[in-house]
Amino acid sequence: QVQLAESGGGLVQAGGSLRLSCTASRDTFSSYGMGWFHQAPGKEKEFVAAITWSGSGTDYADSVKGRFTISRDNTKNTGFLQMNSLKPEDTGVYYCAAVRGGPWLIRRSGRYDYWGQGTQVTVSS
Repeated sequence: QVQLAESGGGLVQAGGSLRLSCTASRDTFSSYGMGWFHQAPGKEKEFVAAITWSGSGTDYADSVKGRFTISRDNTKNTGFLQMNSLKPEDTGVYYCAAVRGGPWLIRRSGRYDYWGQGTQVTVSS
């Protein structure tokens, strides 16, 4: 069992930046792929970004390419989502998720094994 805890959300003006963190409860975090998902008000969770267990591979939704960067520090059992040039449509709850196994880059939320509780991001226009 892995517990994930997100932090770093908040209120920011359009064009601003935030850095989300996702801290795992176990030091086996390095054996899990990780993803970030966004849930806007009244909508389903959508894929944002994914990173392999080693950090060597990444994948992004088209809507965030060039603006967001996913990374991880396995020595600290922590993943990150750096969000720049934020837009009002980025508003919502951001969840991190972890998946056991190989060096996968997974976009489907149903494939992830563990989820954090989410952190709220609000971008004002």
